[in-house]
Amino acid sequence: MQKPIQELAPRISDCLKLIYSMQEHNQKVSTSAVSERLRVSDATATMMFKDFAAAGWVEHVPYHGVRLTPLGEQKAIEVIRHHRLLELYLARELGYSWDKVHEEADRLEHVISEEFEARLDQLLGYPTIDPHGDPIPSKDGVIAVRRGIKLSQMEEGQCAQILRVSDQDPEKLCYLGSMGLYPESRVQLLARAPFGGPLQIRVGEEGAQVDHMLGAELAEHIIVSAS
Repeated sequence: MQKPIQELAPRISDCLKLIYSMQEHNQKVSTSAVSERLRVSDATATMMFKDFAAAGWVEHVPYHGVRLTPLGEQKAIEVIRHHRLLELYLARELGYSWDKVHEEADRLEHVISEEFEARLDQLLGYPTIDPHGDPIPSKDGVIAVRRGIKLSQMEEGQCAQILRVSDQDPEKLCYLGSMGLYPESRVQLLARAPFGGPLQIRVGEEGAQVDHMLGAELAEHIIVSAS
């Protein structure tokens, strides 16, 4: 368990990354939740939790499952840095669409060396965000928080710039991309249907704007910097 990230079993680094993500979204990190998302048995998830606790990576929090310790966060951030640098490389240098990079990076993040990561970082110009707008941790493990509100929380008539799209589902990303809802794009909320109905939005810069209807559930996954 004390090996470098690239020498650990993929399941271990996947679990670290998942716990970090669940914590970030204030979700309970339980055995059942982790086993379901990683598609492993409850017994396997329980064993990983025990191994993580023995390594000092997690601690048990009553009624909240487990939580990463500072050491565990450091390990998880190493995996996340590999993953997001790879996503950006795949998109920018190899022409992958943003709905394809997540799964491909999942396969590659476990095998790249620290030297390869450093060269990738240099090649990409020391980037700070990945194709979905998620922050790329620095070499020192620092993550710059991109604060904003959900698109669903915007007021009618309000304009904003998209900061990040937190859903990794390829079909949803493909759909959002077809409407131009990428990070850094401009969006305006025109109208909100009652009772949780769809939102009417306007996407794009002045002179090249297009109106769309967006489901309220999808709008929950789009983080914007409102003006």
